[in-house]
Amino acid sequence: MRVSSVSAVALLVASTFFMENLDATVIVTALPAMAHSFDVGPVDLNVGISSYILTLAVLIPASGWVADRFGARPVFSAAITIFTLASVLCGLAPNLWSFVAARILQGAGGAMMVPVGRLVVLRSTAKRDLMRAIATITWPGLAAPVLGPPLGGFITSYTSWRWIFFLNLPLGILALLLAFKIVPATVGDRGRPFDLPGFFLTGLACMGVMAGVEMLSHGGNTSWLAPLVLLCGAALVLAAIYHARHRRQPLLDLRAMARMSYRMTILSGSLFRIAIAAIPFLLPLLFQLGYGLSAFHAGQLLLVVFAGNLAMKPMTTPLLKRFSFKQVLVGNGLLVILTTLGCAFVSPLSAPLLTMLLLFVSGLCRSMQFTALNTLAFADVPEGEMSGANAFYNMIQQMGLGMGVAVGALSLRLGGILAGGDGATPTLLDFRLAFFAVAALAVVALFNVRDLHPAAGDAVRPGAR
Repeated sequence: MRVSSVSAVALLVASTFFMENLDATVIVTALPAMAHSFDVGPVDLNVGISSYILTLAVLIPASGWVADRFGARPVFSAAITIFTLASVLCGLAPNLWSFVAARILQGAGGAMMVPVGRLVVLRSTAKRDLMRAIATITWPGLAAPVLGPPLGGFITSYTSWRWIFFLNLPLGILALLLAFKIVPATVGDRGRPFDLPGFFLTGLACMGVMAGVEMLSHGGNTSWLAPLVLLCGAALVLAAIYHARHRRQPLLDLRAMARMSYRMTILSGSLFRIAIAAIPFLLPLLFQLGYGLSAFHAGQLLLVVFAGNLAMKPMTTPLLKRFSFKQVLVGNGLLVILTTLGCAFVSPLSAPLLTMLLLFVSGLCRSMQFTALNTLAFADVPEGEMSGANAFYNMIQQMGLGMGVAVGALSLRLGGILAGGDGATPTLLDFRLAFFAVAALAVVALFNVRDLHPAAGDAVRPGAR
């Protein structure tokens, strides 16, 4: 395949990735208006967010098998169609439960859309071009959580929250037309059976872990139940791993975990992703509750983080060519930690320019770390293991991004308790302790990078010695 067509596929996948990630976060600032339309409390709308994320986490493991069985192009096209139609149904929903049902259907489309799209890019891109392709499909995952809140606030303030979902219709139609045109046709492999026990084990494990962390972040009178759910989730994770290692053709192919570079991006990279994803959750709350800004203006400040994401994009490939992955992950990881700690010390008395500079540098570092991790993950994975590695990586990445919000909420609640409060009405000190906790998580992630071989990922670094 020509480089130009590879770039076109990467751009198409990036666009669908942006659409899918945006819908996971854009409704945050629209919750009060949606709650009024459905005649329910704003807190009740959380089920619309969690149902979407849980559906993604549960169905993503099956994406590799579905793409291998029926071919990437028809599955990718069908996923875009389902996601787009479900978006329209979300916008037309007359009540909460019809909205939740549409969100679950939307999550089913998203679970196939992005992982299968990424698999197309991985299979059709030479190792020497992989760095640029991964950089292209990485930035939407960074931009969407930052752009989502201000965009949702703008649409809700000046039109209706329903347009948040209706806007996906023209985007989805365009993506579908391009998919038929530029995504290469492949022949499906109908000889591989579906691992139904593995599917149920993996899905229940994902639900248990994510639900347990979510329940811990809310606390309340049922806080005793959260550790139990989390413990059950952890036990199911071990059972799913055992099943995958002892089944001849498992749903989750874990062979790539034997490769140090891939294993590090799964284990240490997950902690980095959780820490980085917690920041866009904590910052708007800090600006609203600590600074007294409106939801829309707090979201606007996050655009500075997005500016940092964009500014780093043209620099990621040159930096990864100049320095080894280990050097980048360690050096940039330190900057991630420092900027997170910096967020703990900003206050309404801080100079606005200094706050904006901190947010901009934070955006630069988030972008670099995500791109380095996503590129290194597949740098040393051979073609025969790519499908399984991609499905498992997408599942772990989606869980990490989803858990980032829950971990941010949990850190804020624990910060309030440590500060002597009830954890329900955050103060500036509570936010400071929460950012300390998130930074500590990034420190643990950085500590694990020390075992990475200096030559790891050199296959995708042209000119590397």
